[in-house]
Amino acid sequence: MQLEFWLLFLCVQVIPHVQSAKKTWTVSVPPRIPALQSCCVVIPCSYSYPDANRKGIQHWWRGFWKKGNQIISTNLPHRELSKEYRQRTMFLGDLRSRNCTMLLDGVRSTDTGPFYFAIELSLGMRFSYIKNAVTIDIIREPKPPSLSVQVSDKITASCSVTHSCPAMPPKLSWNHRGSITQRSKKRNEWKWEMVSTVTFTPLLSDFNKTLTCTVKYRGGKVAQNSTIIHI
Repeated sequence: MQLEFWLLFLCVQVIPHVQSAKKTWTVSVPPRIPALQSCCVVIPCSYSYPDANRKGIQHWWRGFWKKGNQIISTNLPHRELSKEYRQRTMFLGDLRSRNCTMLLDGVRSTDTGPFYFAIELSLGMRFSYIKNAVTIDIIREPKPPSLSVQVSDKITASCSVTHSCPAMPPKLSWNHRGSITQRSKKRNEWKWEMVSTVTFTPLLSDFNKTLTCTVKYRGGKVAQNSTIIHI
């Protein structure tokens, strides 16, 4: 899936480092995340375990994302996964930093979950966060992107869309040439926003022409929004 390029980015950006250990088994995950069918979704996750700062040294951390009894993702490189999820998931988190983030690619209508995280530590500690499961709300078709236009000596148009897969964000494009800038912004723990802005000096030939923003998602789904240029 060529996701290795994004591993470092996600470990830093998707979820903050846990500052202090708690005395109980705790996990922080969103209970529900919307995801576009055939696209990808990142489930942000951080965990804590009892006496995390005690003198005993942990030599290894084994993390598992599960659906029922099926293992769908793990940080163990040679562990066999459920056939349904083989080559569709990637364990993005660094367990030493208590980050258990997971990516699910090629989202299917059956990928609703619930999914939960389980951890095994080298000092004989293990726990399953079954009560903190994540449900995926499958969206069959994307909504049109938001579109706004400002007209003065130049035309500045902005197109934005929210998504839940910062590893492979949607691609935005315009049907008009101009100076184009793009930025990505984190809205909350699981929602990201992609914004594309085009600026150009209008010509008389642009009068009453359609300006269109097109968004293409991982997996191939496409959505558009258009406006008429009034000079």
